[in-house]
Amino acid sequence: MKKIGLITSGGDCSGMNACIRSAVRTALRMKIEVVGFRKGYLGLMKGDEIPLDSKAVSGIMHRGGTFLQTARSPEFRTLEGQKKAVEMLKEKDIDGLVILGGDGSLSGALALHQLGFPVVGIPASIDNDIPFTDMALGVDTALNNIIYAVDCIKDTASSHARAFVIEVMGRNSGYLASVAAIASGAEYALVPEREFDLSEICQQLRQRFEEGRDNAIIILAEGVAKGEDIANSIKDAIGFETRVTVLGHYQRGGAPTVFDRLLASRLGKSSVEMLVAGNHGVMAGLSCNNIIATPLDEVIRGAKRPQDEMLRLAEVLGI
Repeated sequence: MKKIGLITSGGDCSGMNACIRSAVRTALRMKIEVVGFRKGYLGLMKGDEIPLDSKAVSGIMHRGGTFLQTARSPEFRTLEGQKKAVEMLKEKDIDGLVILGGDGSLSGALALHQLGFPVVGIPASIDNDIPFTDMALGVDTALNNIIYAVDCIKDTASSHARAFVIEVMGRNSGYLASVAAIASGAEYALVPEREFDLSEICQQLRQRFEEGRDNAIIILAEGVAKGEDIANSIKDAIGFETRVTVLGHYQRGGAPTVFDRLLASRLGKSSVEMLVAGNHGVMAGLSCNNIIATPLDEVIRGAKRPQDEMLRLAEVLGI
C-alpha cells in the first residue's frame, strides 16, 4: 500500500487522537502516505481531506475527542452514498481506510468492504457493548470521569443528608452505570438490562434513613428513564431530600487515561499492519490482552456485548 486514509465517525471519545497518532506514525514508518478525512463519512463523501504527517499528529495524544472531528451522515447510509465514498477514495488514490467508531461506524465500514474497498475498523464506544473486544476505546476514560464526579457528589450528599440520582450515558447499555456504581460504592444502579421495583427501592432507602444512613447515590443509565422522573417518584417516600445530576457529555471528554492511550496506540498500530498484510474487512479488538482481528460481518451480526458479569457482581454487592 502506498496511501491510506483515516476517519473518526459517530460519537467521539477520548483516545481517538492517540489512535490516529499511532496509526499515522506506524504508516509513515512503512513509507506509506496518510490522509485524514474531516467529519467522518460526511467528509469522506465530500473528499474533505488533510495530510497527516508526523507534525500533524504531534502533541495530540493527551487531547480528548478527535481533531479530525465527527458527524452523522444519513446520506452515507444509502447505497448511493456508499458508492460515492468509494469513488472518492479511488479518485484520491487511497489504497485502504482505517475507521474509528461504534456499531454504526463499523456497519459503514462493512458496507465499504462489501463494495470491495479495503478497510479495518477500530471499536470506539463508551458503552462498551461492541462484540469481540473486551474493551472499546474511550470506555476507561468515561468511567474515570464518572467516578470523579460521583465522588464529589457523595461529599455534598453526605454534608446535606440527601439522595442523588446521577444520570449517565447508556441508551441501550448499562455498562457505565453498573461499573460506576460498583467502583464508587453507590447504593443502586438502574440499567436497561435489569428490571427494578422503584417502590422496593424506596422502602429500602427509607429503612436506611431510619437506621441513620441519611444519604444515598443512585446511578441511572439514560435509557431507563430521566433522572428528574426517578427523583420525583422517590422524593416523598425515602425520608431525605433528593437531587439530580445529569453528567451528559462531560463523560465523553477530557484527557484519556493511561489505559486508553495504550489501547489506542496498540489498535492504531495493528490496524495499519492488518491493512498492509491484506487482512481487510475486519475489526481490530482486544481479547485477553491480545489484539485480534474479527471479520466485520461477524461483529455486526454478533449480539451486543453482554453485561452479565458486572450485573452479577453488582447484585452480590447489594447494588
